[in-house]
Amino acid sequence: MAKGFVIAAPRSGSGKTVITLGILAALRRRGVIVAPAKAGPDYIDPAFLGRAAMRDAVNLDPWSMSPARLKALADMQSTGADLLVVEGVMGMFDGAADGFGSTGDLAELLDLPVVLVVDADRQSQSVAPLVAGFANWRPGVRVAGVILNRVASAKHERMLTDALLATGIPCLGAIPRNPALVIPERHLGLVLPGEMASFENFLDVAAEAIGDYVDLEQLQALAAPLAAAEQVVAPLAPLGQRMAIARDDAFVFLYPHLLDGWRSMGAELSFFSPLANEAPWEDADAIYLPGGYPELHGATLAAADGFKAGLAGARDRDALIYGECGGFMVLGEALVDKAGVSHAMAGLLPVVTRIDRPKRILGYRRLVHGGALPWPGHLNGHEFHYSSAKQSRLTPLFAATDAVGQAMPPMGAVIGKVMGSYAHVIDAA
Repeated sequence: MAKGFVIAAPRSGSGKTVITLGILAALRRRGVIVAPAKAGPDYIDPAFLGRAAMRDAVNLDPWSMSPARLKALADMQSTGADLLVVEGVMGMFDGAADGFGSTGDLAELLDLPVVLVVDADRQSQSVAPLVAGFANWRPGVRVAGVILNRVASAKHERMLTDALLATGIPCLGAIPRNPALVIPERHLGLVLPGEMASFENFLDVAAEAIGDYVDLEQLQALAAPLAAAEQVVAPLAPLGQRMAIARDDAFVFLYPHLLDGWRSMGAELSFFSPLANEAPWEDADAIYLPGGYPELHGATLAAADGFKAGLAGARDRDALIYGECGGFMVLGEALVDKAGVSHAMAGLLPVVTRIDRPKRILGYRRLVHGGALPWPGHLNGHEFHYSSAKQSRLTPLFAATDAVGQAMPPMGAVIGKVMGSYAHVIDAA
């Protein structure tokens, strides 16, 4: 049975993604089969984790998913692997607005030890009470080791490690400051690994840093066995039995657990590229346009006449067409990019979206629908975007509340079996 641990940090920006990538790559190069996972709803970090581990990463979201779902996904992800490595989200005890869904919640639920990544920049002995505070905050969360990041010098390292002795928590390593260990960012977070011309070189540097400065044997030794899932949890139903799914640089935000669940229920999945002007299967009974970055490819999508004709044909034969976030934007009439240029989209919904005056919208959502989606009426999802949609008078797809139950404006739009919204659906409520 595989073992595992969770990599967490006191706050965002501590470097846990880079260190997790380095650990995955360093262990894999030593012959360890590593299974990556990401806490929370993030789409971008799993793309990096998967490249580092050479194995698709899965999301484990303790706010949106039931305990049974989380355990089943962790069990499935670790099958055939030696080690499950879970990267946390934000600070270790940071959750949704209702206080739930943190990395600490996930570690406690899976009964996995935590490796705490601490950004040592601009502090020395204060690292000890910081680590002690996190280690003793919740009895069910076990901080089993510390990795110090952005250490300034050998003297700085000695001051930090000497201070940590009083905590009784082992220091697994100290990573020096290194400007090469930085991943570029943009409006939704990190760029994708395929957009980094030297990603493999970056991964080499990260793996070398971990190999040189972290005790990998001690790290593996602290991993705990992952308990087998206790029950089978039915996945969300496929949107159709012959599903055509958009997947390219404009449509990259796909949850692997949904795809795996649909396959397990016998759905036949095909993938097509709107950016390459590909149309969906002509006999597909459902088309899924996931989220991504259509705002970066407005002109290409506007010129994709074959793709747009394929969507119109699917609508005319009464196939279900569902778009999430970026996919919802593409189903609309037009997309106004950051430069203020309007690009004609598919025109299946009378919606105009724009990102020329961006304002970030972020948070978990409880969703209620009564339409053609073959899913339970109550769903959990997440919203994260910088664009906005001009309100239409159409029937909305979802009624929504935020994590604390505060009513949100109705989300999305529906015309017949064409529908979409900014929500990324994660699981049944």
